[in-house]
Amino acid sequence: MFGSIFYNCWASLIAFSIYFFVTLLNSYSPTHILIGSFIVAIVIFIMMFPVRYFLYYILYTPEEGIFEEFQEELNKIQEQNSENIDNLDNTTIVEFSDENSEEIAKVVRTMMNQDLPVQN
Repeated sequence: MFGSIFYNCWASLIAFSIYFFVTLLNSYSPTHILIGSFIVAIVIFIMMFPVRYFLYYILYTPEEGIFEEFQEELNKIQEQNSENIDNLDNTTIVEFSDENSEEIAKVVRTMMNQDLPVQN
């Protein structure tokens, strides 16, 4: 449930106080005021259980469809990412396997032997 029994105690204390002060202004007998205040406090204490349950239901019950759709979208994205990673790995392997190591060495030598232009 939402909250604890502490909320029930606060609600009954507040109800007791409100009923007590409202009936005190109407000049009823003291026993009538106290008995009525305790009855109201007990009733409110018991009524807070369904109120707390209702608050729990509103605040903590998720809609199942939202999470299922989200999970499906997440699975699709993960599948696409894994396919992209697999394709990336395959293309890099193919690129390097097609080229000859001697050709790569020649390109590196020519790049190293090139004279870089001097900037003024």
